[in-house]
This record gives sequence, structure tokens and C-alpha cells, in this order.
Amino acid sequence: MADFTQAYAHTSAHEGGYANDTIDRGGETYRGISRVYHPGWVGWNRVDALKAETGFPGLLNADASLHASVKAFYKQEYWDRFLGDHVPSQQVATELFDTGVNMGVRRAVRVLQNGLNLLNRDQENYRDLVVDGWLGQQSLEVLSTYLRLDGNSDALIKLMNIQQGARYVSIMEHDSSQEKYARGWLQRA
Repeated sequence: MADFTQAYAHTSAHEGGYANDTIDRGGETYRGISRVYHPGWVGWNRVDALKAETGFPGLLNADASLHASVKAFYKQEYWDRFLGDHVPSQQVATELFDTGVNMGVRRAVRVLQNGLNLLNRDQENYRDLVVDGWLGQQSLEVLSTYLRLDGNSDALIKLMNIQQGARYVSIMEHDSSQEKYARGWLQRA
């Protein structure tokens, strides 16, 4: 089964420190946690307290309790929401986690479910999943079947990345101000 710590290490490398970019739809963020989307995160109290200190925002990097809050947040809000501990492939779980952090858990699970449907040889290997964004027992069983039949997750990961990249393209096509994030987004896909 997959391990959160490995997935977190991968994803945290993509998430920077403190930022307050007016073009970023998430607004003020710390380590990828958006105040707009997660105003109740306990770490905001610590960030706000440190804003008055000399050396802000750099001194956030040395705050161990803040880093523990970030890690706990990602486990609870992302990993646990898609049952990461039950995913039978570390590579798939890491991809799901990273995509979920960047695009939302339900969208990440829909990307997985759609990828599995596209790889089932027109339902010869297994029946199509309902692409609903909920990772449950049926999706886990289909994923296990896919992994057993294919022997690895390479094709599935590629399909997940293609869908992720297509979403980024769509965002930029509809709002050119988001093009400034293209290179960072494409590193994730």
C-alpha cells in the first residue's frame, strides 16, 4: 500500500513558501495552502503572528510547528480524502495526491477513473467505472485489476498527466493572466 510521507515529499517540492500574488486565484498562500480556499487552517494564525517580525516571510521556513501543521493539513484534506493508504501503487497514489493538491481531490479521482476506463480494452479487462470523483472500493478493485494485468502504472500515469495538462491548457485559454503559471504547472504534469 502507498505511503503518505513519500507522496508528501514529492508534492512539497512543488509547493513554495509564502506568496501573496494578486493574479493567483488562491490569493495568499503558504506551502500551497490558499487562504481563499482554506481560511480556517490553523497555520494562518501562526503566519499572521509572524508577519510583524523582522525577516518575514523567510523566518516561516524555520518554524517547526508550522511545518507540522502543513503536513497534517495535507494528510487530512487530501491524502485521507481519497483513501491514500489503500491505494495499491505508490506511483498512482503520489500522482493522485499531487494532482489533488493542485486541482482538487474530486477532479484528481475523476482523472484516475477516466484513465482506468480508457485502459480497459473496451471493457474486456473490467467494466467502466462511474466517473464521479469518489474513490471507493470499486475504483480500488479496478485499479488493482489494471495493475495486475498491465504489470505497472506507466500508461495510467501518462493518461492522468495528459488530462491534467489539458486542464491547465483550458484554464490558460480562458484566462491569459494564468499563463504565468504554465511552466510550473507543466512540471507537475
